Amino acid sequence: MFRLEYKWLVGITFVLGLVMQILDITILNVALATLGREFGVDASTLQWVLTGYMLSLAVFIPSSGWIADRFGSKRTFLLAVVIFTTASVLCGFAGSIWMLIASRVLQGVGGGMLVPVGQAMLFRAFPAHERAKASAVLAIPITVAPALGPMLGGALAEYASWRWIFFINVPVGALTLVFTVLFLKEERRGRPGRFDLPGFVLAGGGLATLLYGLDQGAQAGWSVPTVWGSLLAAALLLAGLTWRELSVDEPMLDLRLLRNRLFGTGNALLVCQVASLFGVLFLVPLYLQDVLHVSPFTAGLVLMPQAVAMLLATQVVSRMYGRIGPRRLLLTGFCLEIPVYLCLQLLGTGTPLVVVVVLLALLGTSVGILMTPMQTAAFAQVSVAEMGHASSMYNVSRQVATALGTAVFATTLVVVTDAAGGGAPAHAQMAGFHGAFLVAVVFGLLALALSTRVRDSDAAASLDPSHPEAARAASPTGEVR
Repeated sequence: MFRLEYKWLVGITFVLGLVMQILDITILNVALATLGREFGVDASTLQWVLTGYMLSLAVFIPSSGWIADRFGSKRTFLLAVVIFTTASVLCGFAGSIWMLIASRVLQGVGGGMLVPVGQAMLFRAFPAHERAKASAVLAIPITVAPALGPMLGGALAEYASWRWIFFINVPVGALTLVFTVLFLKEERRGRPGRFDLPGFVLAGGGLATLLYGLDQGAQAGWSVPTVWGSLLAAALLLAGLTWRELSVDEPMLDLRLLRNRLFGTGNALLVCQVASLFGVLFLVPLYLQDVLHVSPFTAGLVLMPQAVAMLLATQVVSRMYGRIGPRRLLLTGFCLEIPVYLCLQLLGTGTPLVVVVVLLALLGTSVGILMTPMQTAAFAQVSVAEMGHASSMYNVSRQVATALGTAVFATTLVVVTDAAGGGAPAHAQMAGFHGAFLVAVVFGLLALALSTRVRDSDAAASLDPSHPEAARAASPTGEVR
């Protein structure tokens, strides 16, 4: 193990932690019905098992960059893994629904620090021109864990005990701790600045209320007073956050990073891409189970080729990125993805499963083409000192996009289905799905337009020395030799 370069040790350690976190989310989604029967609670109470975790994440993601800069990245990552693993044990031993919810909130504290801090450490370990390789490393847990989670969760809930959906985190967490202690080096900024308490309150409160409002709007409807109240409170808090963070020298969440053309565009692309992808992956299992009447396990198998195609495409693109540059890869990825979203309009009540599998495999390929250039280019001009704050910002965008995508797609599904209710139930149901799938096309077109703002010259630091833009940037005269 000591023969491995340090950057790969960081990659392995972060992958282990990320697998634990993503598996926990995807496994739990499948086991919610079992938890409801076990504790004898209704859906509204059960939803707090997910919502409590989401809100806790929202509070700690924005502050994770400062915490790592102040106390050290290794120490913060270690603490995050300890908290997440300990909370998993508490979840497994929960004797009541409220103990389970409280333990999930504690899990969110660890998860909120684990991902952005680990990502920052990974991108610091890899030189700028090798960060495409780092993105390929990240693709492994991001694609494999969501594919395995639903099937593993269903098997544990049905054949073992619901408690094992949490206990399974313990060996992975223990292995992550061993790797962290033995192999990671401490990283700390020389001057992290004061703790920005107003920024922490405004960022955590604003993001949490925004995600809560979007989540409740998708579930309860947008006319509910608590939904409008949450969104209004979020708007006020986030407006206050913007004013605060742009007016202080040492902000908790460095919004000034978004002024950088490449990083700002990268975050906007991330929001469009994640919102559309998560929205489609929210709809497809519903379509498979409610319309085609397949089992949850079969639905999981149908989704598997999407993850495999995405993983394979990412590994290939990571080797091509340095020679091709981000612009052409982004345009190619979105030009493939948008037609796939349009083809989802062809799905009907009698569509063969093989058609769904092929469309999802094409979708996975397009996402695999996009992942590396989108992420690598976004961080191309971010300095090592700014990496912690940039990673926090990037993960805030990801959380907002996930909630936004689910909320918009779920709302469109309900609204269009109700509007088409005058026809046969099957007709109205498919009208709802077709309308919701069109939302993905809108996000895709917006992302395609944003991709034209990405210039290879801006991302020169992340390209191979043989690339013309990298050579031009390295030349004192700015000419390609």
